[in-house]
Amino acid sequence: MNIVITDWKTVTNGDLTTAPIERFGNVTVYPLTAPEQIAGRIQDADIVLCNKTPMTAETLKNAKKLKYIGLFATGYNNIDLAYTNAHGITVCNAGGYSTDAVAQHVFAMILSFMSRVEDYRRFCDDGKWIGSDVFSPFCFPMQELSRKTLGIVGFGNIGKAVAKIALAFNMKVLCYTRTPRQAEGVEFVELEELLRRADIVSPHCPLNPDSAKLFNAATFAQMKQGALFINTSRGGVVDEEALREALVSGHLGGAALDVLETEPMKADCPLYGVENCLITPHVAWAPLQTRERLLALVCDNIAAFLEGDPQNVVK
Repeated sequence: MNIVITDWKTVTNGDLTTAPIERFGNVTVYPLTAPEQIAGRIQDADIVLCNKTPMTAETLKNAKKLKYIGLFATGYNNIDLAYTNAHGITVCNAGGYSTDAVAQHVFAMILSFMSRVEDYRRFCDDGKWIGSDVFSPFCFPMQELSRKTLGIVGFGNIGKAVAKIALAFNMKVLCYTRTPRQAEGVEFVELEELLRRADIVSPHCPLNPDSAKLFNAATFAQMKQGALFINTSRGGVVDEEALREALVSGHLGGAALDVLETEPMKADCPLYGVENCLITPHVAWAPLQTRERLLALVCDNIAAFLEGDPQNVVK
């Protein structure tokens, strides 16, 4: 089998190897692949492994031997499924590998606002505690998570994990999901009620026509004055101009984002430099243990496909 990896640099900085994949065939590795390079690089491939490389009708048209596309990702919006289905190309994603890491990152962001650890660290690093006239200077307002209300939009694996952590913090948990669900300690409500009641809102839904720019000027206006907005799902679920306005106006107390509509971030991103907006560069899924799990799952998917019983197929 000829196996082509189109964007290996998005999976590793040198701390993973392709050895587990090499047992399946001859592996050609590209750190990154520009759109105009895709068709030429995959034209002789039986298997393509990618993270965010666009697999469209145009980039796939010369790949006559291609039988399988394996994703180093849960999301698959970079794949033209109409084309792959029509041409008998199996597509498998890697769902569930990052659940714990992303849920952890959600609370790292929340706690950054609530406990102000970085602000107080900077206060001490700047020597401001030295010579203070009180042993506990209350420079930055802190808040308890206990008894605050977290609103979760979407209740897949990550949404469930976030709810579990929230309950451990003694938070109230609301959830809006299109599919009726039940979970101990979680109150399922309509989106409007969730926005009205939640102190913190965190979407955990895929990007699709229903969720695109779900969080917009009207949505933010329904949220509590001073509420926090957290997004580790997909940047496209947010209208970034509307979020900027909600933050600059003071209606929202803060936002923390691990994803943006355009990645890497552009210099003209509406949220760049907004004081009460914490941004991390799409790294919630990036712990080494998480990426090791991802690589193992991608290999399991290849093995299952080659054995004639593919798993995690997306259509």
